Amino acid sequence: MTQSISPIAGVTQLWHKLTRSETGQLTEQNINHIALILRFGIGSVFVIGGWWKLSRAIDPTRADALVSKYLAPNGYINGFFQEYLFTNDLLTPWAFMTALSTFELFAGLALLLGIFVRPLSIIFGLLMWSFVAALPVVTTPDLIPTDSTFLTPALIVQIRDVGLSGFCFALAIVGSGAYSLDARLLGRGRALGLVEWATLGLLVRISIAVVFLTGGFFFGLDHVKSWTGIPLLSIGIGITMLSGHGVRVAAVAALVVLLFYCVGKLDAAKPLWDNLNAIKREFAFCAAASLLLCFSGGQAFQVGYLIRHPKTALFGSEQQTHQS
Repeated sequence: MTQSISPIAGVTQLWHKLTRSETGQLTEQNINHIALILRFGIGSVFVIGGWWKLSRAIDPTRADALVSKYLAPNGYINGFFQEYLFTNDLLTPWAFMTALSTFELFAGLALLLGIFVRPLSIIFGLLMWSFVAALPVVTTPDLIPTDSTFLTPALIVQIRDVGLSGFCFALAIVGSGAYSLDARLLGRGRALGLVEWATLGLLVRISIAVVFLTGGFFFGLDHVKSWTGIPLLSIGIGITMLSGHGVRVAAVAALVVLLFYCVGKLDAAKPLWDNLNAIKREFAFCAAASLLLCFSGGQAFQVGYLIRHPKTALFGSEQQTHQS
């Protein structure tokens, strides 16, 4: 005779599962799955973006438009870096765009296949910050970049790339995983030592949280991306993830918001790759949010623990010395 579970008890169990925080050592199978999810999320970003740019760079009818788009006053490479890179004529803007997009495409494919994952993850993690440094940003309509005021910092505009860098460094920690060419052909790619979800989860949830917080607090500024038109919702998701409590609930909300954002960006009148390029970063954020849904956010720097044990949380536990 089976015992039935009341609807209230079922909801209570579901809520407990969504709100509890898991910590401790990850199993090898856990690490392999985390590596696979991160590889596909991050790799998709660079395969899509790389091919979108490269297909235009090698097309004589679209190459000039691509270069102009990136070098324009409101483009992606500011005047400082244009002068630094292209003044001596050793490197042309077209050659730079072609080389960068080619690297993105093939390195993204390598991540998907699981080869050279750790070095590529570190390179991409640092590359994301170079995009932040190179961006010229104007967020007030009808102003030109030479104006000395009303300039939103590139760090805010490119906050999604900052989040992506966090995912890249997380992938560098867990390695290629078992489901990779690194493991199958070369016998390498395992995680660097023992991996605890407490610290890895902290990195992932902060990387997502900062994007939601930025989109909420700076909602409405030109060039500032927000995944939802409800700033308070974005802020709520970000704060919940930062707190370390109810991370699974925040992950569900984040996935729903990201899904609606992606659907809203699709345009049946545009080619497939244009549509994919418009939502390429969101592939990585969906992958990272799914990890938080599976494993929660870990217990590192949870607000509750910080309040109860501030000294231990901030400075670590005291080491005991043993006299011989």
